[in-house]
Amino acid sequence: MVKKRDKSEQTLAAIVKAGLDLASLQGLRGVTLGAVAKRLHISKSGVFVRAGSLEALQNLVLDEYEEIFSRSVFLPALAQPPGLPRLDAIMRLWIGSPFDDTSVTGALHGVGAFELDHTNCALRERLIRGTLQWRQTLARTVEQSVTAGHLRADTPPEQMVFELFGLMLAFLYDTRLLTDPLSSQRATGAYTRLVASYRR
Repeated sequence: MVKKRDKSEQTLAAIVKAGLDLASLQGLRGVTLGAVAKRLHISKSGVFVRAGSLEALQNLVLDEYEEIFSRSVFLPALAQPPGLPRLDAIMRLWIGSPFDDTSVTGALHGVGAFELDHTNCALRERLIRGTLQWRQTLARTVEQSVTAGHLRADTPPEQMVFELFGLMLAFLYDTRLLTDPLSSQRATGAYTRLVASYRR
């Protein structure tokens, strides 16, 4: 019984991994029961039995993506003191290595914004919640930077977060679409100048 459960869990993990691979290449709309089944050489019904509906599968893929993002970016940054050292760590890890297959540059949320901007569906609402949660986390980190005296007292957290997202969107374009090998360097430079504009 335990072996059967272990195998089922391994199959589900493989399904989610295949879905994440598809999403990184084709966006969330590229994640379908049929596409995952084809990628794993199993039946479509086999995917459905383990993952559930298409919406459930897409949510599992987003769960996995956000877990990887948190594990790769946010949690390691918590080792740094609150304030600007932590914000610096977040941005350094977020920019990361864009040409690595395991890159977590926010591509799913970024691409999803264009994929689903004209639709009203549960998946779009899920993307909105995830994006707002991350922006709130960044805003708290900016507020901590102000409290610690690292940034000016009049620094507007929401505005700075907006600018950080704009920076990362440009980074996403240059990395994914233009495959510019200098995109990481440009993003890091842009972040350094942005922080300098808000320093005491």
